[in-house]
Amino acid sequence: MRSEMDQMLGDAWGRTRYVHRRTTGFSPNVDVYYCGNPQRAIVKVDLAGVALSEVGIEVSGRHLAIAGERPVQETEGRVYQQVEIPSGPFRRVVELQVEVDAEQASATYEDGILRIELPLRDPDETSRTVPIGRK
Repeated sequence: MRSEMDQMLGDAWGRTRYVHRRTTGFSPNVDVYYCGNPQRAIVKVDLAGVALSEVGIEVSGRHLAIAGERPVQETEGRVYQQVEIPSGPFRRVVELQVEVDAEQASATYEDGILRIELPLRDPDETSRTVPIGRK
């Protein structure tokens, strides 16, 4: 007896080409904006389906790096028509337009969106007067 899936797909079932899944990784979508008082940079990263234990964040100068991995979904016993949700490792580096205070950075995760807040560094803190000594 033919299954419901066989009946639905008809003869196409036997001719289905298997979709090859990319395993080379991907680059998550990112939004960056500046707001607030005190001023801060907000970076939002689309990480739906990524476990927080698989995500790392690093701030260095004006660069913010987000790295991790979205696991490849189980495929055994399935014939895919489409595969559009990317999986595998990722590393996304965002170049910020301003200096930020890495020590005060914070991050939250809700509904698949990682939100990173980076307070802007006070310009007075990034420069200093250099005294001139006499020999």
